[in-house]
Amino acid sequence: MNDQIFETVVTTQSAAGVAHLAPLGVRYRDDGQVLLMPFKPSTTLRNIQETGVAVVNRVVDSRLFAGCVTGRKHWPLRPTERVAGQRLAAALSHVELRLLRVDDNDQRPTLWLAPVHEAAHAPFLGLNRAQAAVLEGAVLVSRLHLLPADKVAREMAYLDIAIAKTAGAEEHEAWGWLVEAVARHAAGGAAPGVAACVAPAAAADASRGDSA
Repeated sequence: MNDQIFETVVTTQSAAGVAHLAPLGVRYRDDGQVLLMPFKPSTTLRNIQETGVAVVNRVVDSRLFAGCVTGRKHWPLRPTERVAGQRLAAALSHVELRLLRVDDNDQRPTLWLAPVHEAAHAPFLGLNRAQAAVLEGAVLVSRLHLLPADKVAREMAYLDIAIAKTAGAEEHEAWGWLVEAVARHAAGGAAPGVAACVAPAAAADASRGDSA
Protein backbone atom coordinates (compact mmCIF):
# COMPACT_ATOMS: atom_id res chain seq x y z
CA MET A 1 0.00 0.00 0.00
CA ASN A 2 1.14 3.53 -0.74
CA ASP A 3 1.72 5.19 2.65
CA GLN A 4 1.57 8.73 1.26
CA ILE A 5 -1.27 10.78 2.70
CA PHE A 6 -2.86 13.44 0.49
CA GLU A 7 -4.81 16.26 2.11
CA THR A 8 -8.28 16.64 0.61
CA VAL A 9 -11.77 17.69 1.59
CA VAL A 10 -14.24 14.81 1.75
CA THR A 11 -17.92 15.50 1.17
CA THR A 12 -20.58 13.11 2.43
CA GLN A 13 -24.27 13.34 3.11
CA SER A 14 -26.69 11.66 5.47
CA ALA A 15 -29.45 9.32 4.38
CA ALA A 16 -31.72 12.37 4.64
CA GLY A 17 -29.54 14.28 2.16
CA VAL A 18 -27.80 16.65 4.60
CA ALA A 19 -24.33 17.46 3.24
CA HIS A 20 -21.17 17.52 5.35
CA LEU A 21 -17.56 18.53 4.59
CA ALA A 22 -14.40 17.47 6.39
CA PRO A 23 -10.69 17.97 5.68
CA LEU A 24 -9.35 14.43 5.59
CA GLY A 25 -6.16 12.73 4.46
CA VAL A 26 -6.58 9.96 1.90
CA ARG A 27 -4.37 7.10 0.77
CA TYR A 28 -4.44 5.82 -2.82
CA ARG A 29 -3.67 2.12 -3.23
CA ASP A 30 -1.83 0.75 -6.23
CA ASP A 31 -4.95 -1.25 -7.18
CA GLY A 32 -6.99 1.95 -7.44
CA GLN A 33 -8.83 1.68 -4.14
CA VAL A 34 -8.97 4.65 -1.78
CA LEU A 35 -8.55 4.47 2.00
CA LEU A 36 -10.15 6.90 4.45
CA MET A 37 -9.69 6.86 8.23
CA PRO A 38 -12.28 9.16 9.84
CA PHE A 39 -12.49 9.39 13.60
CA LYS A 40 -15.09 7.52 15.62
CA PRO A 41 -17.53 9.07 16.29
CA SER A 42 -17.76 11.55 13.41
CA THR A 43 -20.34 12.75 10.94
CA THR A 44 -18.16 11.61 8.04
CA LEU A 45 -18.02 8.04 9.33
CA ARG A 46 -21.72 7.94 10.11
CA ASN A 47 -22.69 9.30 6.69
CA ILE A 48 -20.53 6.82 4.79
CA GLN A 49 -21.90 3.94 6.82
CA GLU A 50 -25.46 5.14 6.15
CA THR A 51 -25.12 5.75 2.41
CA GLY A 52 -22.12 3.70 1.31
CA VAL A 53 -20.62 6.60 -0.68
CA ALA A 54 -18.19 9.51 -0.31
CA VAL A 55 -16.60 12.16 -2.52
CA VAL A 56 -12.93 13.16 -2.42
CA ASN A 57 -12.40 16.79 -3.46
CA ARG A 58 -8.91 17.89 -4.54
CA VAL A 59 -8.59 21.57 -3.77
CA VAL A 60 -5.94 24.29 -3.65
CA ASP A 61 -8.17 27.02 -2.20
CA SER A 62 -6.57 27.03 1.25
CA ARG A 63 -9.54 28.93 2.70
CA LEU A 64 -11.43 25.63 2.79
CA PHE A 65 -8.94 24.11 5.25
CA ALA A 66 -8.59 27.29 7.30
CA GLY A 67 -12.33 27.87 7.26
CA CYS A 68 -13.19 24.42 8.51
CA VAL A 69 -11.06 24.88 11.64
CA THR A 70 -12.22 28.44 12.35
CA GLY A 71 -15.97 28.01 12.11
CA ARG A 72 -16.54 29.13 8.51
CA LYS A 73 -18.85 26.35 7.45
CA HIS A 74 -20.72 27.37 4.31
CA TRP A 75 -19.12 26.47 0.98
CA PRO A 76 -20.79 26.17 -2.45
CA LEU A 77 -21.52 22.63 -3.62
CA ARG A 78 -22.44 20.97 -6.91
CA PRO A 79 -24.33 17.67 -7.46
CA THR A 80 -22.27 14.56 -8.19
CA GLU A 81 -22.78 12.43 -11.29
CA ARG A 82 -22.68 8.73 -10.37
CA VAL A 83 -23.40 8.61 -6.64
CA ALA A 84 -25.98 10.37 -4.49
CA GLY A 85 -23.95 13.24 -3.09
CA GLN A 86 -22.32 16.61 -3.67
CA ARG A 87 -18.86 17.93 -4.51
CA LEU A 88 -17.18 21.22 -3.78
CA ALA A 89 -17.65 23.88 -6.44
CA ALA A 90 -14.03 24.91 -5.79
CA ALA A 91 -12.59 21.44 -6.43
CA LEU A 92 -9.94 21.16 -9.13
CA SER A 93 -11.12 17.58 -9.49
CA HIS A 94 -13.23 15.12 -7.57
CA VAL A 95 -13.57 11.35 -7.18
CA GLU A 96 -16.87 9.66 -6.38
CA LEU A 97 -16.46 6.55 -4.24
CA ARG A 98 -18.45 3.52 -3.10
CA LEU A 99 -17.72 1.74 0.16
CA LEU A 100 -16.31 -1.77 -0.14
CA ARG A 101 -15.53 -2.70 3.44
CA VAL A 102 -14.75 -1.34 6.90
CA ASP A 103 -11.85 -2.48 9.07
CA ASP A 104 -13.18 -1.48 12.48
CA ASN A 105 -11.10 0.26 15.12
CA ASP A 106 -12.04 1.88 18.42
CA GLN A 107 -10.62 5.24 17.35
CA ARG A 108 -10.16 5.38 13.54
CA PRO A 109 -11.73 2.66 11.38
CA THR A 110 -10.22 2.14 7.92
CA LEU A 111 -12.72 2.51 5.10
CA TRP A 112 -11.91 0.85 1.78
CA LEU A 113 -13.61 2.53 -1.17
CA ALA A 114 -13.65 2.06 -4.93
CA PRO A 115 -13.75 4.95 -7.43
CA VAL A 116 -16.81 4.94 -9.69
CA HIS A 117 -16.32 8.34 -11.35
CA GLU A 118 -13.63 11.00 -11.56
CA ALA A 119 -13.78 14.42 -13.20
CA ALA A 120 -11.47 17.43 -13.59
CA HIS A 121 -12.85 20.96 -13.33
CA ALA A 122 -9.84 23.30 -13.34
CA PRO A 123 -6.10 23.06 -14.05
CA PHE A 124 -3.48 22.56 -11.35
CA LEU A 125 -1.08 25.47 -11.77
CA GLY A 126 1.70 24.18 -9.51
CA LEU A 127 2.80 24.00 -5.89
CA ASN A 128 2.54 27.14 -3.76
CA ARG A 129 4.38 27.53 -0.47
CA ALA A 130 1.73 29.80 1.05
CA GLN A 131 -0.99 27.20 0.43
CA ALA A 132 1.14 24.61 2.21
CA ALA A 133 1.74 27.06 5.06
CA VAL A 134 -2.01 27.62 5.49
CA LEU A 135 -2.55 23.86 5.58
CA GLU A 136 0.06 23.44 8.32
CA GLY A 137 -1.37 26.41 10.17
CA ALA A 138 -4.83 24.86 10.03
CA VAL A 139 -3.43 21.70 11.62
CA LEU A 140 -1.94 23.81 14.42
CA VAL A 141 -5.23 25.61 15.02
CA SER A 142 -7.10 22.32 15.19
CA ARG A 143 -4.69 21.28 17.99
CA LEU A 144 -4.53 24.47 20.03
CA HIS A 145 -6.08 22.65 22.97
CA LEU A 146 -3.23 20.11 22.87
CA LEU A 147 -0.08 22.10 22.02
CA PRO A 148 2.06 24.43 24.20
CA ALA A 149 1.53 28.08 23.33
CA ASP A 150 5.23 28.68 22.66
CA LYS A 151 5.37 25.86 20.13
CA VAL A 152 2.35 27.26 18.29
CA ALA A 153 3.88 30.75 18.27
CA ARG A 154 7.23 29.50 16.90
CA GLU A 155 5.64 27.45 14.15
CA MET A 156 3.21 30.16 13.12
CA ALA A 157 6.10 32.65 12.92
CA TYR A 158 8.05 30.30 10.65
CA LEU A 159 5.04 29.61 8.42
CA ASP A 160 4.41 33.34 8.13
CA ILE A 161 7.61 33.63 6.07
CA ALA A 162 6.03 31.66 3.22
CA ILE A 163 2.85 33.71 3.52
CA ALA A 164 4.76 36.99 3.27
CA LYS A 165 6.77 35.84 0.26
CA THR A 166 4.34 33.78 -1.82
CA ALA A 167 0.69 34.31 -0.78
CA GLY A 168 -2.08 35.63 -2.98
CA ALA A 169 -5.36 37.13 -1.82
CA GLU A 170 -6.94 33.76 -0.92
CA GLU A 171 -3.95 32.67 1.17
CA HIS A 172 -3.75 36.01 2.97
CA GLU A 173 -7.44 35.75 3.87
CA ALA A 174 -7.08 32.17 5.08
CA TRP A 175 -3.96 33.02 7.09
CA GLY A 176 -5.75 35.93 8.74
CA TRP A 177 -8.46 33.57 9.98
CA LEU A 178 -5.83 31.31 11.52
CA VAL A 179 -3.93 34.17 13.17
CA GLU A 180 -7.20 35.43 14.67
CA ALA A 181 -7.97 31.95 16.03
CA VAL A 182 -4.54 31.64 17.66
CA ALA A 183 -4.82 35.11 19.21
CA ARG A 184 -8.31 34.37 20.50
CA HIS A 185 -7.11 31.15 22.11
CA ALA A 186 -4.10 32.89 23.66
CA ALA A 187 -6.47 35.46 25.17
CA GLY A 188 -8.45 32.72 26.87
CA GLY A 189 -11.06 31.97 24.23
CA ALA A 190 -12.12 28.48 23.25
CA ALA A 191 -9.95 26.68 20.71
CA PRO A 192 -11.82 25.77 17.51
CA GLY A 193 -10.67 22.13 17.64
CA VAL A 194 -13.28 20.90 15.13
CA ALA A 195 -11.84 20.06 11.71
CA ALA A 196 -15.18 19.80 9.94
CA CYS A 197 -17.61 22.05 8.16
CA VAL A 198 -21.01 21.68 6.63
CA ALA A 199 -23.16 22.88 3.78
CA PRO A 200 -25.68 25.67 4.57
CA ALA A 201 -28.59 23.28 5.02
CA ALA A 202 -26.59 21.28 7.56
CA ALA A 203 -25.62 24.06 9.96
CA ALA A 204 -27.38 22.37 12.88
CA ASP A 205 -25.26 19.26 12.34
CA ALA A 206 -22.10 21.17 13.25
CA SER A 207 -23.32 21.74 16.78
CA ARG A 208 -22.51 18.15 17.67
CA GLY A 209 -18.79 18.93 17.61
CA ASP A 210 -17.68 15.90 15.58
CA SER A 211 -13.99 15.54 14.73
CA ALA A 212 -14.67 15.00 11.04
